[in-house]
This record gives sequence, C-alpha cells and structure tokens, in this order.
Amino acid sequence: MLKKWLFIIGGGITFALGTVGIFVPLLPTVPFYLLTAYLWLNSSERLYHYFTKSRYYQIYIKKMLIEKQVTKSSLLKMLIMVFIVLLIPFIIFNSLHVRIILAIVFLAHLVFGYYYFKKK
Repeated sequence: MLKKWLFIIGGGITFALGTVGIFVPLLPTVPFYLLTAYLWLNSSERLYHYFTKSRYYQIYIKKMLIEKQVTKSSLLKMLIMVFIVLLIPFIIFNSLHVRIILAIVFLAHLVFGYYYFKKK
C-alpha cells in the first residue's frame, strides 16, 4: 500500500518537473515524462488499465509503435512535425555546426523511421 502511494506521488513530482522542463531550457522533459509513465503504470492495476485502455495509448503507442500499423498519412504527419520542431532551432541559431547536427538528426529520423515501420 505504501509502495502504491510512493509511486503515485513520485509520478506526480516527475510529471510536474517534466512540465516545468517545457519552459526551462536546462530541465529535460522527456526523461521526467518517461519516469512518470513508469511510476504511474507500476503504482496500481487500476491506473495501468486506465492508461492502456485510453484512446491516445491505443492510437499512438499500441497501434503505431507496438503493432507497427501506421498509415502513410499519419507517418507523413509525424515526419512533418519532426521537421517543424527541428526547423525552429535551425532558423534561430546561426551556427553551421548546429545546423549540420539538426540536418543529421532529421535524416536519422527518416532512415530509422523507414526501417522501423518497414520491418514487421
């Protein structure tokens, strides 16, 4: 019972830190959100079933990442969002090194995304 509450409270704290990380550049967002998911999913069976039965989990996690059932339009939307997210710092920073790294990251998304969704 104590473990359940510690996981729920810990998940709440990491969720808050991840949300603050959206606005504070040095605070990472994704690791805190991943830790939040881990803590909340392991806190109780009820939260686990609530999360895995949610519409967003069914569409974005189960269907796309686990079962690899992705339509061409949803894959295109995903790549457009990655392009936009990487284009913003590409425009803002006037550094050749940063621009090369961002271009490599985008190409890596294209290549690895293609192989990930092509492989069943």
